[in-house]
Amino acid sequence: MDHMHVHGGAFSFWPQLVLAMPFVLLIAGYGLCLYISARNGRAWPVWRTLFWVTGCLFALVAVAGPLAVEAHHNFYVHMMTHLFLGMIGPLLMVLASPVTLLLRALPLTEARRVSGILKWRIVHVLTDPFVASFMNMGALWVLYTTPLYNGMHESNVLHVLIHAHVFIAGFVFTASMITKDPMPNRPSFLYRSVALVLALASHGILSKYLYANPPAGVPATQAEAGGMLMFYGGDLVDAIIVFLLLREWYHAARPRSYETLYPVTE
Repeated sequence: MDHMHVHGGAFSFWPQLVLAMPFVLLIAGYGLCLYISARNGRAWPVWRTLFWVTGCLFALVAVAGPLAVEAHHNFYVHMMTHLFLGMIGPLLMVLASPVTLLLRALPLTEARRVSGILKWRIVHVLTDPFVASFMNMGALWVLYTTPLYNGMHESNVLHVLIHAHVFIAGFVFTASMITKDPMPNRPSFLYRSVALVLALASHGILSKYLYANPPAGVPATQAEAGGMLMFYGGDLVDAIIVFLLLREWYHAARPRSYETLYPVTE
């Protein structure tokens, strides 16, 4: 048999609606912040807006519509949607600096309140690169090496929760490495780099494991194709994150000129 068993419950409309609506609202919210910022005379880079919209669209395609439905039958398509939802979408959205835009759009009192939330201990813990890596990669190991993967196709609630976690964990992981948004107590570049290398190793090992040991009910041909997509597609996104982190590290460590440190005033 070339396809996984079809589970009717997970094909109902409401899980797609529940997962799609947040991304529709995120696009609308970003647009509202853009409008307020522009009305206050504060320009915002067009490319950041394009990144945000494109990232949200990648996530939307992954959770609602024909591709999302096909993912229930085909492990290769499933892996493609998770690549969209957990890696490509979050990367583009992090590069859009949504928190910075939000702070620009909010009144001063509300902006200070948001800044205060960013300093909460729980936020600091969850955005720690090692914690974020564990939430991201650890959850994938659990998903694909336990009955949870098949359970996701049996339960609408489980389907929604797992997809929500894939996106949130992917976003937090990416943000913990390369975000330009305000983040109190940002770890050092070395700390982030070590966490990133370990996460990349875990991702590569998991993709090879799935290539040889597919979840129950997944044909070997689909497992091989899905494992290869996870390995090479994930490596491409990871390479971008590595490049951006190293570039930021280089600019931070580059010696500044005397004129920059001590500007001449007329």
